[in-house]
Amino acid sequence: MSLPTFITTDQLAADASLTLGEDAAHHMRVLRLEAGAPVRLADGQGSRGAGVVLRIAKRNATVQVVECAAVEPLPPVHLIVPIADRERMLWLGEKCTELAATSWRPVMFKRSRSVSPRGEGPTFQQRLRARMASALEQSGGAWLPVPYPDATVETCIAAAPPGVRLVLALDGDPIVPLLGGDPQVPVTIVLGPEGGIEPAEVEQFVAAGFKKASLGSSLLRFETAGVAALAVARAVRG
Repeated sequence: MSLPTFITTDQLAADASLTLGEDAAHHMRVLRLEAGAPVRLADGQGSRGAGVVLRIAKRNATVQVVECAAVEPLPPVHLIVPIADRERMLWLGEKCTELAATSWRPVMFKRSRSVSPRGEGPTFQQRLRARMASALEQSGGAWLPVPYPDATVETCIAAAPPGVRLVLALDGDPIVPLLGGDPQVPVTIVLGPEGGIEPAEVEQFVAAGFKKASLGSSLLRFETAGVAALAVARAVRG
């Protein structure tokens, strides 16, 4: 049986003593772990390691780091997501972590405003980070997606790194050929909201050098499109 993994906000270092929070302590009690139990650790910033439980209290747990190692990040794939139904955004956040998205930037599209309840604001961002951490624990990854604050279309275009820039659209070119080239060149993929991106917004992206990319002839929900596009990008570029 694989060892349970716990995420720490502290940097991993051999022989360090880490204090994990209430959720980790609860998880340990559910697993019936005791002092001396071996565990795996990750900091979400590229380090993974092994540790031993020292103490489990009601609101925290203490773990001794035995060893740790750095894990190189995968080629960068950045995701621009619509501010949308919050539960579906949380689900997508989990899957993006499992598929090792480099970053997550939520955007208020025009059609995002009609959605309720929306996944936006500091409270939602805290829930999203917790879901991502849980997904990292289960998937065995080493890197959490960098979560950016809510943005406008203009802000996300200005912040997008140079490289392969794609906006998903039914009338776009097939996505696989568009992903070709140097795997170290950053990829940025834009997902539209329910009902699609307004034509004027699409033109903003195209004018900024984004190419329209298609995942096929089916109209996909944003969370389905996100998982499909990220999985294809990881398969093509590593």
